[in-house]
Amino acid sequence: MKPKMELWMKNHENEMFAFLRALIAVPSTSCCEKEVVTMIADQMTALDYDEIDIDAMGNVLGRVGHGPRTFALDGHIDTVDVGVVENWTFDPFIGKEDDTYIYGRGASDQTGGFVSALYAGAMLKALDLLDGISVWVVGSVQEEDCDGLCWRHILTSKRIQPELVVITEPTNLNVYRGHRGRMEIGVEVTGVSAHGSAPERGENAIYKMAEILLELQELNTQLKTDDFLGKGTLAVSEIFFTSPSRCAVADGCSISVDRRLTAGETPESAVAEIQQLKSVQKYGARAFIYQYDKPSYKGLEQSVDCTFPTWTVPEDFYAVTQMAKAHRMMHLEETGIDKWTFSTNGTTIMGVHGVPCVGYGPGEEREAHAPNEKIRKRDLIKAVGTYAYFISTLLEV
Repeated sequence: MKPKMELWMKNHENEMFAFLRALIAVPSTSCCEKEVVTMIADQMTALDYDEIDIDAMGNVLGRVGHGPRTFALDGHIDTVDVGVVENWTFDPFIGKEDDTYIYGRGASDQTGGFVSALYAGAMLKALDLLDGISVWVVGSVQEEDCDGLCWRHILTSKRIQPELVVITEPTNLNVYRGHRGRMEIGVEVTGVSAHGSAPERGENAIYKMAEILLELQELNTQLKTDDFLGKGTLAVSEIFFTSPSRCAVADGCSISVDRRLTAGETPESAVAEIQQLKSVQKYGARAFIYQYDKPSYKGLEQSVDCTFPTWTVPEDFYAVTQMAKAHRMMHLEETGIDKWTFSTNGTTIMGVHGVPCVGYGPGEEREAHAPNEKIRKRDLIKAVGTYAYFISTLLEV
């Protein structure tokens, strides 16, 4: 089996690189993925997928195989924006390529992983390695805006019901078995405006928030730690104010908090920790969970709390050990078992719906959301082989 797989990959690697570059060349931030979804559906047709669908949200799903047992490979095909373009040493949308890397926004996070999964599905069908199995390759949308919202729609609509999902986010070809959860918290405090020439007549909301900020900084040092997932964290990411003018005392101030939840922490406990701070109590400030309700590019609106649960599977879980074996058998090297620092669609797939996940992908976490993003071409090919070997041997486990 392995020699046939290696030959198939060799014959298709340039085509795969070209398709990744073509996807990179089209900006596809969250809620603006329509063009790349169309390109992917067309490529699935060219690769002889058995079934292709673009659902009501705009996720693109392709199936190979007709077996009763169903598995899925997920890769989100939206990206973050490029940020300050002067920080890039090349055009982020050219899809630049050299002997080692393909460059551009989304190369690692995470169009590259999706393209590897796409070609793994095609190889599984071409080499007749799908006895008893159906595999869905999912190009999910809106993940960067709201992790797992895409799979919330897929699973609640019962469009597919896989028994296992492989998440193809970047792992540097290690096997990942979970990550911390996260949530987006707002904190707001009010003041009383007054003319800036007589600030003592008012109550400056910015000064009140300054005290709260110092306590939040200290709270971050006191959060729980888990042996595997690591420490919970808190970071203030945005600050806003209201004031009648630049010549007035601010009558309102609010902040956004990026909160990462380790094992044993919950959204309720995280909000309560902030609400119980002395400065928050002193000024009657309010901590709350943000809501997300931005419509997808197809117009589907889903209103959800911005809470994304922690999840893990055991180190001896069959998918973890089998993925490590697949990497070893295909590439004659060991791989590590670890976790993501950031969060993924697994927050909904496993964290909410209890469908087991395992992570494995080309690319490195440090490339995500960074300027000069790139991915190693050899890792793209390695991932194709690992995915295909893993799926083709699942029924032996």
